[in-house]
Amino acid sequence: MAKKQYPLRVDPELWAAVERWASDELRSVNGQMEFIIRDSLKRAGRLPKDLPPAHTNSRR
Repeated sequence: MAKKQYPLRVDPELWAAVERWASDELRSVNGQMEFIIRDSLKRAGRLPKDLPPAHTNSRR
């Protein structure tokens, strides 16, 4: 599956927090951002049913 590229402007402190979280979860920042978006969509009941499962590298 081809991934859509999107430029994202983020506050540097917010980006640093995501970098730390990604490091803690053994993910890339890109992978962590996808995890955050996917989790938010799931919690809101808006995750498409046909979306393939995420690849996780988390220690959990």
